[in-house]
Amino acid sequence: MNAWITLLLSPVADVHYWWLQYRRDNIYNLAHNSQICYLRAALNDRFDNQLRRIRIDEGNAFKRQYIYTDAEQKPKFLGTMYLYDDSDYSDTGVDFIVVVPADLVFSIYEMKSLVDFYRLASKRYKIIKE
Repeated sequence: MNAWITLLLSPVADVHYWWLQYRRDNIYNLAHNSQICYLRAALNDRFDNQLRRIRIDEGNAFKRQYIYTDAEQKPKFLGTMYLYDDSDYSDTGVDFIVVVPADLVFSIYEMKSLVDFYRLASKRYKIIKE
């Protein structure tokens, strides 16, 4: 009789265990938000729990340099110009950069989904390996 009651209650114990895990995960998700300290903590908890080397930097904000045509009557001396990626300029660039150590093995898609989950909808980002 005791074994039969244990057999009947084992699915209830499984559902209770799954519910506790689900509750713990939801409490963790609610404890983190899009602030840099919380986003960095969530990334380090998931991908680099021991060394915690993932960091979040400000996005680059380089000003664009334009080359003028002859009709505009502007000076033609250009000086030193550097070529940057489109995401490095201040008007169309990214708002923050997730810097990941080069020796860390991770799934880029999983990291993007985690950052997308926590970031604000208007913020743009880039993930780079350093």
